[in-house]
Amino acid sequence: GGGPNRIGQGIEFDYCCCHASFALEEMGIESIMVNSNPETVSTDYDTSDLLFFEPLTTEDVLNICDAVQPDGVIVQFGGQTPLNLAHGLASAGVPIVGTGLEAIDLAEDRDRFKAMLDELGLKQPENGIAYSLEEAVDIASDIGYPVLVRPSYVLGGRGMEICNDEAALRYYMQTAVDVSDLSDAPVLIDRFLAEAIEIDVDVVADFVPHAETSSSQMEVSQDESQAIVCGVMEHIEQAGIHSGDSSCVLPPYSLPNSIVDELKRQACAMAKRLQVRGLMNVQFAVKDEQVYVIEVNPRASRTVPFVAKAKGIGWSNIAAKVMMGASLNSLGIKEVPETGFFAVKEPAFPFEKFPGVDVVLGPEMRSTGEVMGMDRSLPIALAKAKMSVSRSLPTSGQVFLSVRESDKEHAIPVARSLVSMGFDVFTTSGTHELLKMQSVDTTLIRKISEGARPNILDKIANGEIDLIINTPTKTGAQTDEGQIRATAVEARIPMLTTITGARAAVAAIEALRGGTWSVSALQDYFGTLAECENQSEPSTV
Repeated sequence: GGGPNRIGQGIEFDYCCCHASFALEEMGIESIMVNSNPETVSTDYDTSDLLFFEPLTTEDVLNICDAVQPDGVIVQFGGQTPLNLAHGLASAGVPIVGTGLEAIDLAEDRDRFKAMLDELGLKQPENGIAYSLEEAVDIASDIGYPVLVRPSYVLGGRGMEICNDEAALRYYMQTAVDVSDLSDAPVLIDRFLAEAIEIDVDVVADFVPHAETSSSQMEVSQDESQAIVCGVMEHIEQAGIHSGDSSCVLPPYSLPNSIVDELKRQACAMAKRLQVRGLMNVQFAVKDEQVYVIEVNPRASRTVPFVAKAKGIGWSNIAAKVMMGASLNSLGIKEVPETGFFAVKEPAFPFEKFPGVDVVLGPEMRSTGEVMGMDRSLPIALAKAKMSVSRSLPTSGQVFLSVRESDKEHAIPVARSLVSMGFDVFTTSGTHELLKMQSVDTTLIRKISEGARPNILDKIANGEIDLIINTPTKTGAQTDEGQIRATAVEARIPMLTTITGARAAVAAIEALRGGTWSVSALQDYFGTLAECENQSEPSTV
């Protein structure tokens, strides 16, 4: 299991663990669940044959292994927490089921992973590993700013930050990490791909890890092994927002077929090189029609349940059977064609529980769950997803619009669309002047720091604002922007903090205003969904 739910380690992994147990039951294999979370289905009494309600530490799991002598241990379905136990368990002689330890090491070791990509002819952003403050400065100078920096071996992008210059990098190194002890946990530095499109790809593969090629359990030989793409998901927010905090769409909505085919090719090539047996997730970025590999996780990702629901096939169930020796061919698994529907994954945030906290999204994950909206129309699917997290988009009323300098040109069509739909749009001086030059009629509202009343906080308090679009220039609860965003959260006003998110939301508003739409149960989209997921879990939208 994945242990207690927390940011970066959520209920999505519990779904994967449950379906792994159900798959083992179908195969006549006794399953033992180790998890310490009472609020998940994996710790229900009838999910597995045995349940150990214990902490997910190497010592505790080894104690259980001594007691029950399992034929193997599955660490791929519970996220990063159980995957981190793989080394300790393998060192103690416990067999790791599925993808081998070599693949886990190869994906996590920066130098070895770079060598693998070079071998395959794949690109990644320029990067380096810093073991000291000065080494970090030198690497960033060679790569060029902005850079993405993060401590190694963290969950949910914790401590990750974008540094735009040397002063920001030095501040980060002196405040966010322990620069006196970077030998075991160095800082990873990558060139930040501004305005790139980010993509998630989930893959299931049945390659036989080299150490297990003689196993009589395997139904597949190396020659017959294959990798199948479960789904290609395009993020609405551009690179720089953690993948767990991004809205994403399946199938991709703006990428040409040639790029989608290349993404699939690269993902399958990496699965073969890593000898993946089970699930694998790849995060890509596309900039100027070039594909860059961001990272690879040879395990189930938090997107697996979303892809399963969107495609109508239980990938976790299939992966568990493959890990236990079945082949994809014997299971009759092929790549699932696009369904004719758009599915949108929308993150859910806990900001209302933390009054006054600035809610800007960035490379550090902050969401605590996710929902899905589905429709033949992408804008309606997005609108449904927003409704599901209690951020229903307004179809009339007043909008506050304030964007940073780099987003102002992109904000023009957003503002023009809102005004043409009859919204009253309020803007601060810089945005107001630009829109006025473009013949977009908005109402000037003074900044909070200018002292004039009523200001935007007054209008929010009076219930006069129905939507806020604010791409940040400064962060922090004490800034004008931070106060606006925090007040908006308290007032439960829908808020968009990226320009790509704003564009998508405006399209959704236009669709909502344009006609009727309906809601369907997920079974209505896929008549055989319950059968696909082995009737192990009811599925609804």
